[in-house]
Amino acid sequence: MNQSDLNFDFKHIWHPYSSMINPLPCYPIISAKGIHLKLNNGKKIIDGMSSWWSVIHGYNNARLNKSLKDQIKKMSHVMFGGITHPSAILLCRKLIEITPKKLECIFLCDSGSVAIEVAMKMSLQYWQALGEKRCTFLTIRNGYHGDTFFAMSVSDPANSIHSLYSTLLPTHLFANAPKCVFGETWNEKDIYSFDILIKENKSDIAAVIMEPIVQGVGGMKFYHPKYLEKVRYLCNHYKIPLIIDEIATGFGRTGKLFAYEYANIIPDILCIGKALTGGMMSLSATITTKNIAHTISNGKANCFMHGPTFMGNPLACAVATENISILQEKKWKKQIFNIESILKLKLLPLQQHPKVLNIRVLGAIGVVECLYKINIKRIQFFFIKHGVWIRPFNKLIYLIPPYIIDQYSLKKLADVISEALDNDNFFIY
Repeated sequence: MNQSDLNFDFKHIWHPYSSMINPLPCYPIISAKGIHLKLNNGKKIIDGMSSWWSVIHGYNNARLNKSLKDQIKKMSHVMFGGITHPSAILLCRKLIEITPKKLECIFLCDSGSVAIEVAMKMSLQYWQALGEKRCTFLTIRNGYHGDTFFAMSVSDPANSIHSLYSTLLPTHLFANAPKCVFGETWNEKDIYSFDILIKENKSDIAAVIMEPIVQGVGGMKFYHPKYLEKVRYLCNHYKIPLIIDEIATGFGRTGKLFAYEYANIIPDILCIGKALTGGMMSLSATITTKNIAHTISNGKANCFMHGPTFMGNPLACAVATENISILQEKKWKKQIFNIESILKLKLLPLQQHPKVLNIRVLGAIGVVECLYKINIKRIQFFFIKHGVWIRPFNKLIYLIPPYIIDQYSLKKLADVISEALDNDNFFIY
């Protein structure tokens, strides 16, 4: 990759959440191995982001690579309409093994946002099949569920990512965000806002949708498991389906295989993605109960009206199956425990820093919430210069490293963050 390539990229390639007039710098990565990304100048940097939550076993994992190579010799893709194949069947067997027995009908999608769209469409078709027209969803503020339109509509409308589209999106119900944080004392008043909304709109709500325990792009907040337990109780009471969005949190990131396990609940519809393939390629799934699936199938359409071209892609299914096999060996539990211990050791003392509002650690997630908005361009240059890849947003600097990260590299990530906090040029006052 030479300067001509970078000039072409600058002029013609539109990167996520970036401008085509004044884009943020893009750093050229030519290869990746383990926890390291290699720049085109040969410098290796420690990845603190797992490529947005997904690369949990590190880059170029030999077992995941082999699963792809073995599959590509057979077929890379085949349509899923009217056709099935061993890779999809093996993956779905694995998903049945690791999720609650109640969840037994699996719809394979091709990205996290699509999994959310599918879950919401399932909810709409479910009520249509029952003879009711319910189009409203209930969720909580500070949530994020993806960048496609229906997914945006249940993400916090005040969130700066989606506020541009607020007048174009369907209007849904937003309860106050939970105030009781993970690990602290539960207050029954925390559920009042949600309780009132579900009670007053019980005949209009198609489903409740939530990120479990950890809210992602909406602010990286960690809320009390009791809140989710109460939500499950209220959904049961009013017979409203509960959609749990585990796309970011699933597959061990929080210290549980799925974050909803902290509340000891079972969703009616479960959305998974990101780490499903170990970050090797895009794949997601929406998993639901036989009751919902059969109700939809007995409805007016006699089927579920959705079918992505690349759903059930054999390559993606094969690597996802191997990824789950690795997780079933249970090494991830010790890995997450070690990461959490070091993040607490290194990040919690930063709570006293004058630029820090709050520090949060759960599993392999470490969050430094600053008092001021971050100058992303300047701070990322600093991070690269110091050999780490961290991508902050708004006022948040956060770490979600690969599970295989070693103690030295994790401490270095934290130390570079600590050093960055001392530089006034990295903040917008």
